[in-house]
Amino acid sequence: MQHSTDRILTTHAGSLPRPKSLIALHTAKYAGQTVSEAEMTQAVEEATRAIIAKQIEAGLDIVNNGEVGRESFFTYVQHRMTGFGGSGSRPIMADLSRYPGSLERRRQAMNTTERVDLLQAPKAIDRVTYVNASPIEQECRQLQQLLAETAGEFSQAFVSAPSPGIIAAAMQNEYYDDLESYIKALAEALRTEYAAIAAAGFLLQIDAPDLALERHTLFQDKPLAEFLEFVRMVVTAINKALTGIPREQVRLHVCWGNYEGPHDCDVPLEDIWPDVSQIKAGAVMLSMANPRHAHEYRLFEDPAFLGDRLLIPGVIDTTTNYVEHPQTVADRLERVAKAVGDPRRIIAGTDCGFETAAGSKMVIEEVVWAKLRSLAEGAAIASKRLLG
Repeated sequence: MQHSTDRILTTHAGSLPRPKSLIALHTAKYAGQTVSEAEMTQAVEEATRAIIAKQIEAGLDIVNNGEVGRESFFTYVQHRMTGFGGSGSRPIMADLSRYPGSLERRRQAMNTTERVDLLQAPKAIDRVTYVNASPIEQECRQLQQLLAETAGEFSQAFVSAPSPGIIAAAMQNEYYDDLESYIKALAEALRTEYAAIAAAGFLLQIDAPDLALERHTLFQDKPLAEFLEFVRMVVTAINKALTGIPREQVRLHVCWGNYEGPHDCDVPLEDIWPDVSQIKAGAVMLSMANPRHAHEYRLFEDPAFLGDRLLIPGVIDTTTNYVEHPQTVADRLERVAKAVGDPRRIIAGTDCGFETAAGSKMVIEEVVWAKLRSLAEGAAIASKRLLG
């Protein structure tokens, strides 16, 4: 994993806007309709090529395939694993239930049939196993080939994969005896995907919103201790799945849910960090731009808090159509860098993805790219101030 050296590097959290034609294909397939695989393959390649070019044009250093070939950041595993079927019903986040107007606003914003609804994800109805590594290997090969067309106009590339915890929380268990057994089975299955990404030479990003989000979702009516027990289960499972993968090749993304809402039921970072920090990842990406968590950079004033990891602070909010001013981005990076004590140990990032499920997005496409350009411009300003 590259460190910032003479300048602060830039990246993002994974998902980027999909073209409407591809959204239609994903939503149709998610609904169980027959979709031409040849048409899907061509659409994914075209969208991936375009998304790579746009990232480079925006000035990003560490890029990916935008996750455009996946229906969402975690439910796509139903096409690569056995055991999933039907449709579940995920609990509404506690803060949205607490403020009914926020819930209604979200429903209005998501009032479209052409989107993948993560609140109604498939369930585990049989034994979960990873049956075929070909799709993830092909995804990695495609990214390698398309990156080769860019003449090296980037620093590094990453491919994301979900935490077993987010799958266990959102794709309900109707097969295993208990939650821990389900998490262990998922982690064992995900080892194939983690290993394939690492073997292809990419950074592996583990998307683990469950380590924060589930406090006010699956565990919203339960004691904090019970949620933290879940976190420890997931951490143990992830570490086992990462066996043999160098720590410096792994980055962990944790967030409190990528949606516009009050977020006043979010668990504080300091409550989960003793367990989350046990994951064998060389970098951690955290939401730090949104108004609920912007203050938590102060925790990193204690050198022991970050340890020897890199920090990828979110300095761009992915739920608002405001385009952050580059100076604002620079100010955020400076605050974090001063808390950490070394600007070379931070990489500028976003709070989360911009289209974590096909068709589900709060930021319009043109604004996404304006935000990412602002991220790059702000990082350049901060680099000049902090690194000369």
